[in-house]
Formats: sequence, C-alpha cells, structure tokens
Amino acid sequence: MKDQSQLILAIDQGTSSTKALLIDEQGKVVYRASEPLHTYYLEEDWVEQDPEEIYQNVLLAISSCLEGFQSEGGNLGGIKACGISNQRETFVLWNKDGKPLYNAVVWQCKRSIEVCARLENEGMASKINQRTGLIIDPYFSGTKVIWLYENNAEVKAAIDQGEAFFGTVDSWLLYKLTKGKSYCTDYTNASRTLFFNLHDLQWDKELLADFGLTKLNLPNVKPSAHAYGVSDLEGLLAHEISIAALIGDSHAAAFGEGCFESGIAKATLGTGCSILMNIGNKPTASENGMITTICWSTAERTDYALEGVIVSAGATIEWLRKQLGLFESTTELESICRSVEDNGGVYLIPAFSGLGSPHWDMKRRASLEGMTFATTKDHVIRAAVESVPYQIKDVIVAMEADSGTSLSTLKIDGGITKNDFVIEFLADLLEREVTQIEMADVSALGASYLAGLQIGWYESMEALKSLHQQARSVLPGPKAQQRQASYQAWQKWITPAKS
Repeated sequence: MKDQSQLILAIDQGTSSTKALLIDEQGKVVYRASEPLHTYYLEEDWVEQDPEEIYQNVLLAISSCLEGFQSEGGNLGGIKACGISNQRETFVLWNKDGKPLYNAVVWQCKRSIEVCARLENEGMASKINQRTGLIIDPYFSGTKVIWLYENNAEVKAAIDQGEAFFGTVDSWLLYKLTKGKSYCTDYTNASRTLFFNLHDLQWDKELLADFGLTKLNLPNVKPSAHAYGVSDLEGLLAHEISIAALIGDSHAAAFGEGCFESGIAKATLGTGCSILMNIGNKPTASENGMITTICWSTAERTDYALEGVIVSAGATIEWLRKQLGLFESTTELESICRSVEDNGGVYLIPAFSGLGSPHWDMKRRASLEGMTFATTKDHVIRAAVESVPYQIKDVIVAMEADSGTSLSTLKIDGGITKNDFVIEFLADLLEREVTQIEMADVSALGASYLAGLQIGWYESMEALKSLHQQARSVLPGPKAQQRQASYQAWQKWITPAKS
C-alpha cells in the first residue's frame, strides 16, 4: 500500500469549463476547482475557442486547485502524476513554432455541412464508416479540417509546406505542458477525427490522401494509459510529474463508471447525451445508426464501444426554462413531472439541431406532438423531460441489435440524473437496472484511474473493480408496462426521422 498522502492530478478540460481535481488512490476527491471557459458562437453555426485561452484556462484551474489544497495544509509534493480528459472532437492547428494557425474549432461547429454533402456525393460514406467506424458529419473533426484547408490561405500554405500540426485538445495541452517535447494523442481521441483506422490503430493514409491532407502532421497515437511526458505545469509545482493518461471525456466517464466488460453501458446526461456500450476487443460495424469507437485502452488491452450521440438532452430542458419561461429552476422539474398522471399524450421531438443516433437526420426540426385543448404546461414540461429517456431507449435498442449483446446494466452520470423521476422512468423504460455513481466528476475519475494504472498504483483492472465508489441502483417498478405503451407512441412520432 502506497503512502496515502500521494495524489493524482486529474484535469477535465470540457467545452464550458476546466476542472482540476486531486484524487487519492481510493478514488476520493481531496480537492477540486473549476474555471469557466469562453466559447465564441458566431454566425452560420460556427463555434470556436481561443487555443491560448484554453491553455491558460487549464493553468488557472490547476492553480486554483493547488492553492486551495495547499491553504488547507495539503502537501503538493505528494502529487505524483497527471491524467487528462478532454472535450473530444474540438481541434487545434498550429505551426512549427507552436503558434495556433486558427482558433480551435469546437465539436458543435457546423461549418463543414457542404464538405460533408460533397463527400457523400463522392460515395465516400461506406469507405469512411468501414475504416473509422464513424459517419460523415460535421460533428467529427476531419471535415472541418478540410474546410479550413480549402478556405483559409494560412492554413493551406502551412499544410502544403508540411508545417501544420493537428491535434485534439489533449494533444494541444500535452504539447504546451511539455514545451513541445511530446506530440501525442490517445486512441479514443484519434478515433473521433475521421482520420483513424479502427482496425490497425493507425492514421489512415489512404483516407488522408482522399481528403487532400497527406502533408498534415498528426500526433503519435498511444494507449489511453501511457507515459506521455513530464511537466512541472509551468512552475505551478516544484517538481515534475508524469502525464500518465490522455482520454476523451465520454470515454473517461465510461472507464470511471467501470465499463470494463462487454454489455456494460454508460450514459452521460448533460447538454447532449453520449451513450457508450463496451463491446469487447473487436470493433463491430453498426447497421442501426450507431458509431463504432474505442472505449478505452491500456498497454495490455484495447476495448471497443458502440456509441449513440444524442444531440439535445439537457439543452431541451434549458430551452423550456430560458426561451419559454415555463419554470424557474431545474429543482422544480421532478415535482412538476409527478404532478400529472402522465404526459397527456404529448411528445416533444427535440430536434433543435437535428436528430443524432440512431436517426441521424440533421434536417429534422423540433416539434410538439399530440396536444389538445386539455394540454397544460405541466404536460409540455413532462414531455420534454421524458424525451431524454426515450432517446436513450432508442439508442440502447439499436446497440443491442448491432452487438448481439443484451444490456446488463446502464450506468448514468451528468446533471439531469439529479432528477429521480428521470432515473425511475429510464429503469422502467429499459426494464433494466440503472446505476448512478455518487461522484459528480466521473470523467476526471476515469482519467485518474488510468494514470494510476500507468504509474503502478493499481496492479491490474481487477484492483480497480475492488474500489467501492458509492452508487445507488434503481430497478424497474410497477409502471414499467405503462412506460412501454408510452414508448410505442413515441416511436410513432419519431418515425418520420427514419424515412
């Protein structure tokens, strides 16, 4: 047993903020700090962030965490390693001097819709899907890199001269923290780019040639748990520590939730919703609108996953609050949902930015269906809340069909899970156990577990299974049959998205 004063610094660099946490060997948070990050929402659905602002935001979060910990008598000398989880498809392009060529293009950005249409028309969809596990969509990094190459003279010149360096946010942070000595990414982040071959775990040279990006520099790809380099965090520490894990945030949450075996899935219920189901050591091509991706990896093993991407979850509920003013605080939602017997036959199709998995209809628009003069605002609110578990059910059904594996347990995290009505409704709808870990920062936890494996804190995956994170489980209740009838009605309204 190691000295209990030893800690891992977990950095969770998200779209809206960066969190820095000090976590001990038992997975307990010793200290936590968070700093908001600015996002530039521009015209034409362009979404950007400043790469230097991202880096400084990370340093500020780390500094706040370390200073707070030290003010309470903590010993910074006990920090032994760092694990980083990050917003996934967001990317940075920089030059040979380490200067950004353009702003970071955020995963939400839709500037490459026409590029996607062109690739579809050129018959590239099947090839891309077979090699990368992904579909052609602006959500993924590659089409937006193509757009920049074709529309930005500085980016085009740098790529043509072999002097442009591509990286998702993890690569950018690693490059900066190591003073340019380490230029790497992990399998999970690489698998979100449209450039990465899932089968040989290498950058796909043929696809890069098809995209006209042969001369683009790409980071070395390693397992999520790996000795990526060392850093003193710009002098915030008096000693260097190993950067021992890089992993995309949704994948980190799956690892933190304990999705270690085939058939275990997790759902992160946030602004959108990412559902990952572990499918074991071989990629399975989806025939039902799922994405095939890397779940997580160590030096000894690489696990794959099917992923369902739900575009609007919490965003739907925020729309009701901010735009329509139907309620004041999310703390009211549970009592509102329980105040009516059912949804009154009302269904909200939350296609505010189109529909993601398994429908993939980016042209669909949001709608309220089934209203009558008897409909109240409480019915509308309940319909909006119910749209989240309905969409999760859509994804799970598709995943089970693709994998041939029945869901054993769904592990959930994210802000919406504070609403017990949602958890109970989801358990009834899935007719499965739903488990909620009582740890808010599951992505950071996953990154710390992987870093701990790398530096030898944990001897094996079995050691991680023995860690007892407190969790509560909800089983299907007496209303499960009623929920199935409601789901059949949902299917009737959502069906046009499949046509």
